[in-house]
Amino acid sequence: MATERPEKLDSKFVVRVDGPTLSTPAHIELMRLVLGRGRNWRIRALGKSMTPFIRHGDDITFAPVSAERGIGLGDVVAHIRRLPTGTRLVVHRVVGRRGSSYLIRPDPGLGYNALPVPPSDILGRVVRVERGGKRIKLGLGLERYVIAVLSRAGLLLPLLRHVGIGHRR
Repeated sequence: MATERPEKLDSKFVVRVDGPTLSTPAHIELMRLVLGRGRNWRIRALGKSMTPFIRHGDDITFAPVSAERGIGLGDVVAHIRRLPTGTRLVVHRVVGRRGSSYLIRPDPGLGYNALPVPPSDILGRVVRVERGGKRIKLGLGLERYVIAVLSRAGLLLPLLRHVGIGHRR
């Protein structure tokens, strides 16, 4: 069972959900409410769609999207994915724009097309990743632009494999 507890992180209070990451409508709305009040939200990553930059079991902290710091190319965001079976919370990278929507896809792509996501379905932006208690910065700095371009072109996975980082299934 998930429990919530506030904690201090970089002088901001965040809400951390311990236990399995929930993708229920109630969880999504709670996350939207907390981020909407200017607080950060922290969860544990499940899945491998963002490997190697975010791995299964990493702790991810999301910040609210604001007018001062909106969403840009290469940002990793939490967004709502609407499926015939319901809604789901997903964490993927912004690889472009189409009209007013953001084009979002997982790292390193794995055959997924970039999906258009309206701004109203984006809940927050990843500002911190921790693995084993250590902060991971790779993928969130200036290199995020290059990662986004390579991911959109379908070149990120071959490049990662070439340098020996490869995606593990």
